[in-house]
Amino acid sequence: MTLGRIIPESARLDDAARAGWLYYVAGNTQDEIARKLGVSRQSAQRLVSLAMSERLVKVRIDHPIAACMDLARALTDRFGLRHCDVVPSDPAAPDLLTGVAIAAATELERRLKQSEELIIALGTGRALKACVEQLPRMDCPQHRIVSLLGNIMADGSATPYNATIRMADRVGAQHYPYPLPVLARDARELELLQGQEAVRHTLELCARADLTLVGIGQMGRTAPLYVDGFISDDEMAENEAAGAMGEITSWIYDGRGRMIDTAFSSRVASAPLPSASGRDVIAVAVGAVKTPAILAALTGNLINGLITNEATASLLLV
Repeated sequence: MTLGRIIPESARLDDAARAGWLYYVAGNTQDEIARKLGVSRQSAQRLVSLAMSERLVKVRIDHPIAACMDLARALTDRFGLRHCDVVPSDPAAPDLLTGVAIAAATELERRLKQSEELIIALGTGRALKACVEQLPRMDCPQHRIVSLLGNIMADGSATPYNATIRMADRVGAQHYPYPLPVLARDARELELLQGQEAVRHTLELCARADLTLVGIGQMGRTAPLYVDGFISDDEMAENEAAGAMGEITSWIYDGRGRMIDTAFSSRVASAPLPSASGRDVIAVAVGAVKTPAILAALTGNLINGLITNEATASLLLV
């Protein structure tokens, strides 16, 4: 008589949590889940049912998947992070933002429930916009939400991924926009713009933020700065020649996380990046294309927190 393999309870729940995430968050069918997990359709169906019966699935996956926790612990140890959250990846869509957006929203919600006043500074981008969309409606008039950069393009139109106004509206917090364009025309204009009282006050709030939440952009012709029309071909070439690896709120840095001094950087109107030594500076970022930029930010201590997914975390630890 051949005995079947006994699967430990923790591994069974891990599989159920993965199946629940793929079904309820990533929107996979049971056939797709079966293929991705390498099980039969009937097994996939049972795993999804188990995730529900064990209350692993509410609005979010409530089970800490062991592999994700191991990756988070390894990243924390290697880079000395104060906060790290790694969510499951969809093998067919490793750049999916939904999971990290939910994790970031969960962390924001936890902090917003505090009765003491908090200053939360936000960057911009697709990841942060997705995060804010996952926040529940709250009433938090004691907190202040401040933007790290302006939301005005060179032609006067609004940038599409500014999340600060949306977040303040969802949680009922005080809102402090950054009343400048993303870029000034030159260093002289930037000096004049930043001399305004409203801008100085916003910069002071950014420097005092209890939590700074940012996205990370890669460089090259797929860079958000380039695709969204903020940086020209000549400026991109100059930055690439200087070793540009990534950017946070338009501040470009090299592979060791050091700021690059170019003509472009002299026009960046964003608030200076806060020191990650004393306050929480958390990045929300996923994707193989962003991995070198994330790694450089970690290496240079530009951030001390990271919310990402399994696929990206694994690449960062290679």
